[in-house]
Amino acid sequence: MSHIEKAETATHGSDRDGVPSLTHAHRVQRVPRKIGNPGPLGLFSFASTTLILSFYNTGVRGVVVPNVVVGMAMGVGGLVQLLAGMWEFATGNTFGATAFSSYGGFWISFGMLYIPGSGILDAYAAAPASELDSALGIYLITWAVLTFLLLVAATRRNLGLVALFFFLTITYILLAAGKFLNSTASNKAGGALGVVTALIAYYVGLAELLVRDESWITLPLGAMPKRID
Repeated sequence: MSHIEKAETATHGSDRDGVPSLTHAHRVQRVPRKIGNPGPLGLFSFASTTLILSFYNTGVRGVVVPNVVVGMAMGVGGLVQLLAGMWEFATGNTFGATAFSSYGGFWISFGMLYIPGSGILDAYAAAPASELDSALGIYLITWAVLTFLLLVAATRRNLGLVALFFFLTITYILLAAGKFLNSTASNKAGGALGVVTALIAYYVGLAELLVRDESWITLPLGAMPKRID
């Protein structure tokens, strides 16, 4: 056997039938795949669902019954945003994972309110109207508390997120006040701020989507000062 044949046999090896087989020298090195940024997906899903419901709350085109948003709430604001939150855990972004997963759960729970089979609203059929309004007010004010906590956590990230959670907190408070006080004006004001919140979410999502290496333009998010220990 020549020196070349010996070298090839040592490199490739052979199975019991004499057919060359790859050894470590010729195996393909596996490179870990890079996980994409799930942030834009979660932000766009949140923004789209919030925009539709906020238009309904402000009475755009005379719409006052919000049931059309149920599909968006369950599929886009709920499921898609929840998936984005799970992938944020994979990227190591605990803040994004907590926010997206939480609001994904919010939209699913909100959509279930208006699904007849759930029986949630039917349970209040024999109760005074004020009881249902109070129950919904408590529901909304709880989300205002959670959103405020996320606002605190966002204060060292960027101005875009600070603005998003600030306006969302006020939106929840106004919508809750609309239920507690049976105030149409407060509900419409919450809807108007909800539109502003949705537009900010669109902007932040687009800013994260337009990365420098892949886009002609980038959008500023307003860097916050870093902590100095």
